[in-house]
Amino acid sequence: MPDPQKVGQSVLAALAEYNEAENAQVTPEADTVLLGPGGAVDSLGLVRLVMIVERQVEDDFGVPVSLTDEKAMSQRNSPFRSVGALIEYIAAQLGEPR
Repeated sequence: MPDPQKVGQSVLAALAEYNEAENAQVTPEADTVLLGPGGAVDSLGLVRLVMIVERQVEDDFGVPVSLTDEKAMSQRNSPFRSVGALIEYIAAQLGEPR
C-alpha cells in the first residue's frame, strides 16, 4: 500500500491546481467537506476536481486511477465526502493488485 502521506501530498497538489484554475478556495485539510451540505464544490466543480486529481495521482504514482467508476459510486460512504475520505479511497485503490 502506498504511503498515505504521499497520496495526501498528491491530492493537495491537485487541490492547489484546482483552486488556481477555478479561482476557488477549497481548503486543503482532511476534514474539508467536498460534496454535500456545506460542500466546497458543486457537481460541475467535482467533475473538474476529479479530473485533476486523477491526472495528478497518475503523474505521481505512475498508475491510473478512476474516481468515477462503479466501485467509487457504490461506496457506502462516498469518497467525495471530504478531502480525507478521498485520500483514503485513493490510497486503498493504489494498494489493490492490478
